Amino acid sequence: MPQIRPITDLRNTNEISEICHARQEPIFITKNGYGDLVIMSIETYEELLETVKLDRAISEAEAEYAADGQLHDARKALASLRRKHLG
Repeated sequence: MPQIRPITDLRNTNEISEICHARQEPIFITKNGYGDLVIMSIETYEELLETVKLDRAISEAEAEYAADGQLHDARKALASLRRKHLG
């Protein structure tokens, strides 16, 4: 369940930091009852970026397959890349 806190809670930075690190998920900050900010630990942010990067790569691969319908054998492709780039 996501944490939703009012912006006044940001006065207690140590508590907010501890919550971010302990829960390893974002805290949603509201201002006048409406969503305003999202706060998370650096570790959680980096994990989120890695997930987005992986999702984007999968989407690109799916789009490429949808465009030409051709699959490549991973062993052959890697061997070809090794020959090309490693001599």
